[in-house]
Amino acid sequence: MRNILAAPAWPYANGPRHIGHVSGFGLPCDMFSRYQRMAGNRVLMVSGTDEHGTPIQVQADAEGVTARELADRYNRVIAEDLTSLGMTYDLFTRTTTRNHYAVVQEMFTTLLKNGYIFPKTTLGAISPSTGRTLPDRYIEGTCPICGYDGARGDQCDNCGNQLDPADLINPRSRINGETPVFVEAEHYFLDLPAFAQILGEWLQSKAGSWRPNVLKFSLNLLDDLQPRAITRDLDWGVPVPLDGWRDRPDKRIYVWFDAVIGYLSASVEWARRSGDPDAWRAWWNAPDAEAYYFMGKDNIVFHAEIWPAMLLGYDGQGSKGGSPGPLGTLNLPTEVVSSEYLTMEGKKFSSSRSVVIYVRDFLSRYDVDALRYYVAIAGPENQDTDFTWSEFVRRNNDELVATWGNLVNRAVSFAARNIGSIPSAGSLTGFDQSMLERSRAAFAAVGGHLESSRFKFAISEAMRTVAEANKYFSEQAPWKLRESDPERMATVLHVALQLVDDAKTLLTPFLPRSSEQVYEMLGGAGVWSGMPHIEEVDEEGAPSYPVITGSYQGAARWESSPIRPGTPLAVPKPLFTKLGPEVVDSELARLGQTS
Repeated sequence: MRNILAAPAWPYANGPRHIGHVSGFGLPCDMFSRYQRMAGNRVLMVSGTDEHGTPIQVQADAEGVTARELADRYNRVIAEDLTSLGMTYDLFTRTTTRNHYAVVQEMFTTLLKNGYIFPKTTLGAISPSTGRTLPDRYIEGTCPICGYDGARGDQCDNCGNQLDPADLINPRSRINGETPVFVEAEHYFLDLPAFAQILGEWLQSKAGSWRPNVLKFSLNLLDDLQPRAITRDLDWGVPVPLDGWRDRPDKRIYVWFDAVIGYLSASVEWARRSGDPDAWRAWWNAPDAEAYYFMGKDNIVFHAEIWPAMLLGYDGQGSKGGSPGPLGTLNLPTEVVSSEYLTMEGKKFSSSRSVVIYVRDFLSRYDVDALRYYVAIAGPENQDTDFTWSEFVRRNNDELVATWGNLVNRAVSFAARNIGSIPSAGSLTGFDQSMLERSRAAFAAVGGHLESSRFKFAISEAMRTVAEANKYFSEQAPWKLRESDPERMATVLHVALQLVDDAKTLLTPFLPRSSEQVYEMLGGAGVWSGMPHIEEVDEEGAPSYPVITGSYQGAARWESSPIRPGTPLAVPKPLFTKLGPEVVDSELARLGQTS
């Protein structure tokens, strides 16, 4: 049994999430986690809403509410949406808890003690109209290196060079277009160059196991590591735990630093809520524990460079040495699993331009397993991928309805009507045995792909077994044997139902709700695959808030389990809903397009 930390990126609490978001950080991590639990491993899946930083404050000001009120609203919306998707978090929390503040401050203090955080006077961009700091990404202008007009304050997307906002030509605020004022301020910086050598050695050790695009991008970043500001002139964030700083209303820890620590603080919170405050250590301190981080490609730098550097610094393993703090030696990521971007009908997702469909809207009209299937089979796993409504409808109808749903309906309905229960198998032919052996062999193949986060290969292999089972049922034609050879008919039905049961298990990580239905059709008792739920929790003296949690110890195991002859069967309802061509027209109309 392995201890596996499954860490999906923290969604930012400035609005509801759309399907482009969850296709990268969310659903792949849940598919991976469900498989690992079925394989008998101890999974801890933790995350939450990322709630600090200037964008939250800017939006709150625009809406006439406080930053906390805005974060409260979207924390709940996002938690509800992720629960509806079937995301099996052991704990989905938030970054505005006292526990999170304490863990962030502990990381800061130990990194400072070990010499990896240092003070520096720097030029900071201030909004003249509000007096607040403008984050680097909220400033754009002309790149001083390549002349590209539209470079951000932290990086030029044209030439790829890291930048400083003060170096931009004609800098302007992306919020309101005003010219920022640059003023001197003292801040603390993370000494990233102190980790260049050890990060390089660690990344090189991942060759062959990480996705090539992630590893190549991460190694390229090593050439330009520079100290990175860790505090900002803000009034919304984690207080700086230093004398002369902690009580100041205008100095806070920068959101990028506190957000990645959330994986650790959420684990600590989960352990406390479980009744064993040290339970988190099995995933963070044990040398043989594993950690898999899931996100979109825009987050690679934080998870493959900055977070590992912070962990190494806390452990005292950078060029300046040091010793671990009270949290002990913390494990580095085993793998950073990054997805590419999902576009929609050829365009980037954009809420302001209405090129978007939010999770809640999608699930109000379509089956959640249809979305999960699309993300697995056609999502942006290794390259940017375009979501189109015509392709969604085609895959739903041709693959879910006409292939998998059809197999279940044909086999279970025929057995229910003609026998009323799962029949016993008579003498198996060589072909029968071959079909059952190939079905059992699929567990190793599909499981191997899931182990490596190759979701397209995994679900394609699972659906191949479904197609073979459909072919077997059609070729053996049990309806022709009803009068001439009822014993052979019963044997064919037994084999077909065993293939259905195996396929249900193979598809569980991807399609948990419909797999639960098939489990019940075949007489399964109790819960097959656990589902998350929301609980209201609180911290002493603080308002209550929702968390996602759940017990995921159902009957699901990653193996072929013999079906039980004599189990009563009833004629099933269809697993999936066929979608008409009008779906494409109506959805494109919502986007202002035509088919």
